[in-house]
Amino acid sequence: MIKNEKIKAAEVNVTGVNGEALGVMATSEALKLAKELGVDLVCTSLYSSPPPCTLISSGKAKEAKQQEKKATRPAKIKEIRLTASIEEHDYETKKNQAQRILEGGDSVQFVVKMSGKEGPKAKELLEELLRDLKGIGQKKTGIQVSGKQAAVQVDPV
Repeated sequence: MIKNEKIKAAEVNVTGVNGEALGVMATSEALKLAKELGVDLVCTSLYSSPPPCTLISSGKAKEAKQQEKKATRPAKIKEIRLTASIEEHDYETKKNQAQRILEGGDSVQFVVKMSGKEGPKAKELLEELLRDLKGIGQKKTGIQVSGKQAAVQVDPV
């Protein structure tokens, strides 16, 4: 995002604060107008001539940059490991950890390690986690029980 004096083009196509087209004008003139209104002149694309620029308040420009940064970051899948015979306190800790991850915009992969005939117990544990996280997460995959582990992936809502 290029703004104010960093815009090197001689002329820019300016859009006003409320979205109205102000037309093509010299960059110095556009900067003068931006200073008068107390806003920033932000270049939205460098691929056209003259480059389109918008008059945006400083707070909105920063917000737009953060949104752009957030949108470009791919969602990660974080893995949380549990055992089928987990105690209540440990369960709460893992659930809270998953909530923080989901609220941060990343996915969670729950993996329950099993030994012996703990398959139904592991599946029940994952179903309970899915019920508890229902408001902030939804399951992407079904509960997969295979060999010595059971797994499910939960995506943020």
